[in-house]
Amino acid sequence: MSKEKILVVDDAPDIANLLQFYFNTQGFDTSTVSNGQGALDFCRRIIPNLIILDINLPDMDGYEVCLRLRQNLRTSHIPIFFLTERGEKSAKMRGLELDVDDYIVKPFDIEELHLRLENALRRANRESLTNAVTGLPGSKLIEEQLKRLLKDQKWALASISVNNFGPFNEVYGFLAGDDALKTVAMMLADVVNQYGTENDFIGHIGGSDFLLTTTPEQVRQIGEETILRFDRETAPLYSYQDRKAGYMTFIDPNGKQRQAPLMNLSIGAITDAQGPFTDIRELSEVVNEARQRARSVGGSAFYIER
Repeated sequence: MSKEKILVVDDAPDIANLLQFYFNTQGFDTSTVSNGQGALDFCRRIIPNLIILDINLPDMDGYEVCLRLRQNLRTSHIPIFFLTERGEKSAKMRGLELDVDDYIVKPFDIEELHLRLENALRRANRESLTNAVTGLPGSKLIEEQLKRLLKDQKWALASISVNNFGPFNEVYGFLAGDDALKTVAMMLADVVNQYGTENDFIGHIGGSDFLLTTTPEQVRQIGEETILRFDRETAPLYSYQDRKAGYMTFIDPNGKQRQAPLMNLSIGAITDAQGPFTDIRELSEVVNEARQRARSVGGSAFYIER
């Protein structure tokens, strides 16, 4: 199973290193940064499943970091634990106003912190807030975003699917499959950071299917750049022999050698100009039809409905 990602934001090396060592031994993938800007930069590249955030940071306080994360559609769902030496009621009240998930006062019991963290992650997964593999918003948050589009103007919606992911999973195993999904998630985040806006949204529907919302002006550039980068970003996931041959080779249960195509990407996009749309089911059907048109082209392709 893929490791859930924790980000520790604390400028005290002893605390940060302790938390990183402890949670890594508990089976998490733990990263640390020492200031608020580092936390914001990290979350633009990689979406953690949970953040442990110290209030006292050298460049900006934890309240400001939390506020910026909550205001950004791509990071608003991440569970956040405030970590501070303050025990005053006013500090806790401000944390609650910012919708933090828990409040830990130093010195803390690390086993109690672990239990609280596990509960927060289970709650997020149970409510389909995040995908456990990629950390991206899951089905509930995707549904909320689609409902928001029905009320807005000047939007673009893209449906993204990794084709031949099933054979890749069979040939290389589910851990490599998880790595492939993480690679796609990070690639989408990088492209959106470069060509999109802070209000753009990236969600992981499930399996090898993703969803993205942006502006009509940016969607083509985001889609085409993603297509250009996909083969390059996923190339290291294959063996040298498969990469050179251009297909995956495996032995079936009968002992015969078989071939499967390498993964490719289909992206279909629509804009509000194709509307009006009456509900999110209709919205999903139309954008999925656009994705199927992209897939019919063969190989990695981007298609936008006109």
